[in-house]
Amino acid sequence: MTTKLKNNNMLKKMIAGLGGAVALNLLHEVVRKTCKDVPHINELGEEALSKMTDGTAMKITNPDQLYAATLAGDVISNSVYYATTATTHDFASGLLAGVGAIALPQKLGLDPDPVAGTTRKKVMTVGYYLFGAIVTKLIYDQIKEK
Repeated sequence: MTTKLKNNNMLKKMIAGLGGAVALNLLHEVVRKTCKDVPHINELGEEALSKMTDGTAMKITNPDQLYAATLAGDVISNSVYYATTATTHDFASGLLAGVGAIALPQKLGLDPDPVAGTTRKKVMTVGYYLFGAIVTKLIYDQIKEK
């Protein structure tokens, strides 16, 4: 495969990954704002970002800025993750990301309650990441041959 074709394929994977990440975040935001006892992935991300920036010049104290920075980081990181995994392993990558989202917070010193406080939250968290992976794969399958 030529370099141009490889670069074109990677661009398509990144576009698909971005689509999956945006879909995941849109789903999360709509459900979070309209339903009770649902995952708040944003709270987990905000806690992680706050801990990472504690004691640095980058400390974010404004709640709206913290939310925006967390959302941007989430979209970017999920885009890269989905681009490199979900384009070929849709279900497995979504399940792995979801299980990681509920299993890793406590091990990383974060409060797991926003995503794993109830069985409902756990199932929905895994479902969100699975949804993002499936959307990524659907987009990639539509654009990879064009």
